[in-house]
Amino acid sequence: MDDRDQGFVDTFRRFLEEVIRKQPVRESELTPLGELVQRHLGTDVATLPVVSEMIAQHRLVDADIALELLGGEDAQLVGVTGGQQRFQEDLPQLLSHAFVRFAPGPVDYTQADTGPDSSRQVVSLGVRLFHVDGAPVVVLQRSAQPRVGRNTASLEVLAADTATSGAVLADIRRLMLEHSVLRGQVLSFTADQFGHGAAGATFLQRPHVDAHTVVLSPGVLERVTDHVIEIGLQREKLRAAGQHLKRGILLYGPPGTGKTLTVRHLLSRTEGVTSILLAGSSIRFITEATELARAMQPAIVVLEDVDLVASERGMHNGPQPLLFAVLDALDGLDGDADVAFVLTTNRVDSLEPALAARPGRVDLALEIPLPDAEARRRLFALYSAGLPLSDEAVAAAADRSNGVTGSFAKELMRRTVLRAALDDREVVDSDLSESLDALLAGGEQLTRSLLGVAGDTPPPAPGGGTNFGGVAGIGWMSYD
Repeated sequence: MDDRDQGFVDTFRRFLEEVIRKQPVRESELTPLGELVQRHLGTDVATLPVVSEMIAQHRLVDADIALELLGGEDAQLVGVTGGQQRFQEDLPQLLSHAFVRFAPGPVDYTQADTGPDSSRQVVSLGVRLFHVDGAPVVVLQRSAQPRVGRNTASLEVLAADTATSGAVLADIRRLMLEHSVLRGQVLSFTADQFGHGAAGATFLQRPHVDAHTVVLSPGVLERVTDHVIEIGLQREKLRAAGQHLKRGILLYGPPGTGKTLTVRHLLSRTEGVTSILLAGSSIRFITEATELARAMQPAIVVLEDVDLVASERGMHNGPQPLLFAVLDALDGLDGDADVAFVLTTNRVDSLEPALAARPGRVDLALEIPLPDAEARRRLFALYSAGLPLSDEAVAAAADRSNGVTGSFAKELMRRTVLRAALDDREVVDSDLSESLDALLAGGEQLTRSLLGVAGDTPPPAPGGGTNFGGVAGIGWMSYD
C-alpha cells in the first residue's frame, strides 16, 4: 500500500468514526417479546434481576424434561425471532433492545439422545411462561452455541423476586436428578463438533459378558467383582459403620490379557448403575465424569489405558498433569459416595511414581498376567466352541502357544475358519495347526505383537518413539 492509498484509508476511517459519533443514542425499549413477558409477570421487567444457571450440554435434555414437568399443561412456550443475533443476546437484551425487535416466534429444537436407541426433541432456544405456586415465572432455555462462544447450555429465570427464581432453580435441579435420562446408563464423553472441548455424552449399549468368557487366573475375577460390585451392595451397612464407599481399582498387565473384557463383565453385572467410560483422549473429561458420577451414584467411572494421560508415552521424566487431575478427581468425592473408579493400563511402570506419591486413591491393584498353560487351554476351548475341531487338536495348539493372550486365541480361530471358507469346505484339525504355524512364523512378528504375544517387539514407529505395544488394548470391543 503506497502513501496515497494509506491516506485514503485514514480519511475514510475518520469519516466513519464521525458518522458513528453523531448517531443519536436510542433508548432501549421493550421488544414484542418483552411486552409478552411483562404481561405475564405483571410488573416492569426492566426492574427484575435475572438468575442464570449454566448447564452442561449433556444435561440439557434433563432440564427440558424438568421444565416440562414443572410448568405443567398450562405453560406457554414461545420461540424468539431476530435472526442469528437472538443466539447471542441474553434474556434482558431479548426483552428490551434499542435496535432489534425480538418477537415471539417458532421454537428452536434440537434432537438429543435419551439412550442407545432413543432420542427426544429438546428446546434449544425458547421462552417458557408458567406459574409455580401461583407466582408467574419466565425461563429462557438455551442450548450450547459454540459458534457464538456459548460452550454450555443455560437457563435464565425471571420472576417478581430473586427468592422465587432461586426456588424455581432448586426445583429444576431436583427434577433433573429424579428424571435424568443419564441415570443407570453406560456413557462416554466426546468433544463437541467445533473442537471447543465441551464434553458431550454418548450412550453405549450395556455389554453382556458372562463370567465363563473371562479367563483369568483363579480368584482374580472374584476379587475384582467383590471390590467393585459387592462393596456397593453393602453400602448401607458400611455407611452405618462410618466406612467409606468410594473405591479405586487398577488392572494392569500386557495388552490382550483380558482387562477390557473384565471391565465389560463388570458393566454387564451392574444393570442400573451409571457407568462412564473414558478411554484415550476422552480422559481429559475426568472432571465432568466425576461430577456426573457424584450426581448419579451409584456409579462406575472407567479409565481405560490411563497411562495415555502422559503427554508423550515415551517421556516419563516430569509430572503428568492429567494423571494428577485423575487422582484429584478421586479426592474430590466424599468418602460415602458410592462411586467406583476402575483404571486399566498396559504400562504400570509409567503410573507407579504418581500413584506412590498419592497413596490411598487406588486401594486395590491387580495384575492381569499372560495366561498360563491351563488358562490357555480354557481360552482356546472357549473360542473354538462350535467348530468341528477335536479336543486333542485344540489342546495341542494351546500347548504350542506359550506366551500368547486371549486376543491371539480369538484371531487364531478366525484364521482357521477363514482358511476352510476360502476352500469352500468344513474346518478340520489341520486348518488349526496350519493357521498356528502361520501366526508363529517370523513374518508375523508385528501381528503377534499387536495381539499381545510376550517377547515380540515391533519395529519402531517412523521417526523413532512410540511403539505399537498398546494398540490392541485401546478398542472398546477388544479382548484386553
